[in-house]
Amino acid sequence: MKFWTNYHLTIILAVSLLVLGGASLFVGVLDLNPSAAGSAAGSAENSVPSALELILISRLPRLLAIVMTGMGLAVAGLMMQSLCRNKFVSPSTAATIQSAQLGVLLALLFWPSSSLMERALGAFAFALLGTWIFILFIQKVQVRDLILVPLVGIMFGNIIGGITNFLAFKFEMNQALASLTVGHFSTIIRGHYEIVFLVLPLLALSFFFAQHFNIVGLGSGLAHSLGVNYQLFLFLGLTLAAMLTASIVVVVGTISYIGLIVPNLVTMYQGDNLKHTLLNTALAGALFVLCCDLIGRVIIFPYEVPIELIIGCLGSLIFIALIFYRLRQPKAPKGHVVGTMAALQPSCAGSLQPSGAGSIKGRVVGGES
Repeated sequence: MKFWTNYHLTIILAVSLLVLGGASLFVGVLDLNPSAAGSAAGSAENSVPSALELILISRLPRLLAIVMTGMGLAVAGLMMQSLCRNKFVSPSTAATIQSAQLGVLLALLFWPSSSLMERALGAFAFALLGTWIFILFIQKVQVRDLILVPLVGIMFGNIIGGITNFLAFKFEMNQALASLTVGHFSTIIRGHYEIVFLVLPLLALSFFFAQHFNIVGLGSGLAHSLGVNYQLFLFLGLTLAAMLTASIVVVVGTISYIGLIVPNLVTMYQGDNLKHTLLNTALAGALFVLCCDLIGRVIIFPYEVPIELIIGCLGSLIFIALIFYRLRQPKAPKGHVVGTMAALQPSCAGSLQPSGAGSIKGRVVGGES
């Protein structure tokens, strides 16, 4: 009973992911009936693959890419929100995704014959650069409004997106850019997606340093007093988030909102302790992406709607609901000190507003520190 009480959410998410993952292997235009597929494959006039070939070449790689994408983007968003102490910071609102797109496009322009790994390195370098420029800007101007931080990130991302679009039009790379701006899994096949498995070691590092990231999220003063190098682990956390995002963008393209809404929904239920929420956030992200992918595959069957459109519609509605929810949270009186001396440290996003249910208390709200 105690085990169920402690891990019921993890069990529910894992079982749901297994059931829907198994069901997704049988969703597609080609029938997986062994007799029908086998006879078709044996015919000299028909090149339809057998059921096993279809699963190994297309369906299973697609499922694995979906799981890695959901886990990677959700955990990247959770770490960025924890390190910046702002629930609206994510790869899509901190210009991380747009910077990764620019990196891939530049790799295609200057190294047309570059491999998938070389494009991933370009995406990683620019994703990290764009994220750090955004964070440094927020620290410099000290934006204190909870909502203004993601708005600044969206504007910065639009500037980077404008540069990317200009280069694509100038050098006639519009088709390559289209594959990066609209996320989809329809082209995922064996041999052309394996770069997404970089998510696994990055997730392992995120779990290993989760407690350090928790302390960094409390502020530089408290982190130093507890013997944690604030700048080092802030850089490490944002680097892991940028690498998770880049390894997905280079294969799947842009998928928004996952790193924004999934961590918010999980932490609203479970709290902000990364050590307790990382696994459930990863599972919830994979489950959310899988559900949206199944909707896109069956809504106008046998045709397929790109998953970015499905997640964009659902995610925008959930995002609006989260904004209203966060704005309705009670605020402490002006100058009132809540919690520990961590309140005296500015966050990396510059916001001193409470971050919602289950958060680690310890901020000065409304007053000067």
